[in-house]
This record gives sequence, structure tokens and C-alpha cells, in this order.
Amino acid sequence: MVVGANGQLGQCLQKAAVQFPNFNFVFLGRNECDINQKESIEKAIQHHQPDFLINAAAYTLVDLAEDEIDKAYQINAVAVETMAKLCNEHKVQLIHISTDYVFDGSGNTAYLETDKTNPVNVYGASKLKGEIAIEQSMTEFYIIRTSWLYSQFGHNFYTAMKNKIGSGAALKITTDQTGCPTNANTLAETILKIISSKTEAFGTYHFCNAGEATWYDFAYQIFKNENALDGIQLSSTDFYPTKAKRPTYSVMNTDKIASTFGISIQDWKVALREL
Repeated sequence: MVVGANGQLGQCLQKAAVQFPNFNFVFLGRNECDINQKESIEKAIQHHQPDFLINAAAYTLVDLAEDEIDKAYQINAVAVETMAKLCNEHKVQLIHISTDYVFDGSGNTAYLETDKTNPVNVYGASKLKGEIAIEQSMTEFYIIRTSWLYSQFGHNFYTAMKNKIGSGAALKITTDQTGCPTNANTLAETILKIISSKTEAFGTYHFCNAGEATWYDFAYQIFKNENALDGIQLSSTDFYPTKAKRPTYSVMNTDKIASTFGISIQDWKVALREL
């Protein structure tokens, strides 16, 4: 059972589902399952009786979260705690998506799952509180931290840059953050491979595409792949003001998920080019 089915990851899971014909999927959007309502979640679990619940719903507006604090915590922490308790009660394994923004980004080496968390914005803090709620409420869960998600679906950095192609726009893209762009389609496939593995190696994992980039690197590669560099005035800046502070370096180490589930980690440039 997938909640948040109409979001970016939810749509990628719908696309990936055809590769797993032995699974019976139920995709639920907000109208079918409102994660802010305990009764709605419980009714969906009781009706569909899933083995797994994939939570693809989240509040992801990083800057707006600084103002909409209650809303961010409601979706990313309170609703997640409710979901975790219901999954535990009904013997459902939970797969929850978290973020690199649980780290402060002050280091210069890729983060391990065991590294100290220290979010620097409301979004990261709300996601961390959701993680803690899961750990305190149940044992059969997978928390997958990912980063810089993009895809062909919805509004994200990739679709925003693609929309600029041919516009002649002057774009100044920041180099002050380093992370890893992650194709949400590869995350969706990884989630389903974890379920397929029947390994039941529960816990917290990092998944992102391999390598690292700044937002400028990411933009440059998008336009390069589309042969659109000539039509855009692209430049870099080491300072770009945002309401929410971001981690400066939030690259994550993916060795644990790769070795545990036998998953090969695709380079971010390759994953981008494939899309």
C-alpha cells in the first residue's frame, strides 16, 4: 500500500510497479487516505490489509516550512507517528522516506547512517522527529534517507530547469551546497527491490545516486544533456539567499544499502541522462 501516491515518488512507484507483477499494489492519494487523520489511515489498513506500507507523503517545501512550522511537523512527524503505531498494531512493515537534511552539512565526508544528526532547518527537524517516532513505535521498519530528488513528475529542480530551455533566461545557480541529485525512479525501484529481497534487515539506510554535485553542476548537466547550453545564460554564484538554511555538504554514504540488499548504485550523471 502506497500513501502519497500522487506525489513525485508516488508516481515513480506507480511507473516502477509494472516491473513487479508478483506484487499487488494499492495506490492511495490524499482523497483515499489522508495521513493527517488517524481514522483514514486505519480504515485503509483494515480494508486493504497490506504487508507493506510505503509512505511517499511528505511536507517538502523547505523555505515555506520556516513559516508553516505546525504544518511541517504535522505531516512529517505527527502523522508519521500515527502511521507507525498503526503499522505496528496491524503487523504491517513500514517503509518511510527521510532526507539528507537531518544532518547539518558541516563535514566534508559522506554521511553514514550512524553519524550524528543535527538539522539546521524546520524541514530537517520535522523529518528527524518522524524518524525518531518510527524507531520508538515499532521494530519492523525501513527508514530510507535520500537527497535532491527529481523526476519527470511534478515540480522539482529538473522540471524547473527543463522549462527554461529555449527561453534565453539568465540563470544564476548556487555552488554553496554539495549533495547528490537522485532520480526518484531509481529510489522507487530500490524500495521495491528491498521488499523483493525478503531480507527483513530492518533499520535506517541511505540511498542516493553515486557521486556529488552542486546545484550549478546539476543545472549544467541537465542543459548539456538537452544540448541546450547555448540557449541559456547559465552562471554560478557562491551565495544565494534562502529563508531556510541548508546543509553545506550533505552527501551520504550508500555502502550499507548496497551490501545489505545487493543493490548497485548508479552514478548521478548516468541516472540523469537515462531520464
